[in-house]
Amino acid sequence: MSILTRYIASAYLRVFWLCLASFIAIYLVIDFLEKIGRFLRFDPQWIHVVRFFLYKIPEIATQVIPLAVLMATLLTLGMLSRNSEIIAMRSCGVSLRKISAPILVIACAASLFVIVSNELILPKTYSQMRFIEEVLIRKKSSNTFFRQNNIWHKDNKAILMARAFDPDHQTLRGVTLWSFSEGMTPSRRIDAEQGSWDGSQWTLWKVTVRDFQGGGVANTTQIASMPVNLNLQIEDLKVVDKYADNMGFLKLREYIQKLKKGGYETTRYEAQMHSKISLPFASLIMAFLGIPFALRGNRSSGVALGIGASIGFGFAYFIINAILISFGQTGVLPSLVSAWAANVIFALSGIWLAMTLNR
Repeated sequence: MSILTRYIASAYLRVFWLCLASFIAIYLVIDFLEKIGRFLRFDPQWIHVVRFFLYKIPEIATQVIPLAVLMATLLTLGMLSRNSEIIAMRSCGVSLRKISAPILVIACAASLFVIVSNELILPKTYSQMRFIEEVLIRKKSSNTFFRQNNIWHKDNKAILMARAFDPDHQTLRGVTLWSFSEGMTPSRRIDAEQGSWDGSQWTLWKVTVRDFQGGGVANTTQIASMPVNLNLQIEDLKVVDKYADNMGFLKLREYIQKLKKGGYETTRYEAQMHSKISLPFASLIMAFLGIPFALRGNRSSGVALGIGASIGFGFAYFIINAILISFGQTGVLPSLVSAWAANVIFALSGIWLAMTLNR
């Protein structure tokens, strides 16, 4: 790595961390002022309120990183231009590509970090945040997170029905499991008082097994306990609609596959799933757009222009992206197209700015 590359990267990172910390702080203050009134109605312990906002920081960071990348790009190149450093570099034969490379590499690293965070960090912190808000602050039952009545689950050639689910003991009550042969003809019915989860499989207790043959019951057996192989986990019993936005790509894809096997419509979730990959690359797109925009400015371009332009570009991107994804969720656009369209539009804008740049 050359001295020039290290110099540009270090200058950019200093501004980036400052922008990121500023955006997170502003977001936290606004969110605190919005929520604290509701929280105080329940007379919470302040330690729970503090923990709630600490767990929210990773979610905030992933949302504001693209804005921080864009603002850091505009401010860093603006300051270099204002100090005539860009002119000095160009007069020494340094290309715009070499000047831009450290910024693009850091922006790409930021995009990859957001993808990893969405998969490994956000689902856990969001779950903890919801638990603190609903159970520790609002003092609701932990059952809030689960479907509790009339549970249905389709698994290959079997259908499970349970009257209720107890999340505290991880047990299903009033279980009926139907097995089907070819042509969806019932071949077995299993009734159990309850089913328990041991972390790897379900076990049914106080079981009655009825085998069907020729349209009638051929055999009835009473069993104290019976392990069953079901593709159903505790996480599957959570109310997914309330936290699908904070599921990772892999978890959401797995959930979509289960819905498809059950014959359910998945268009809404497919658009969200593709956005789990496309949205993190907003950081790279913002850098790609910000570099030619910043280099088009003159030496008098100041901090105010960088802040204003970054906020304007950032809000325009997120508004257009939200509209396009909503089109994908309703089936107006293919889910893959709706998730990536905003990235393509702003990338083309960056290409146009770069091609019309006075070199």
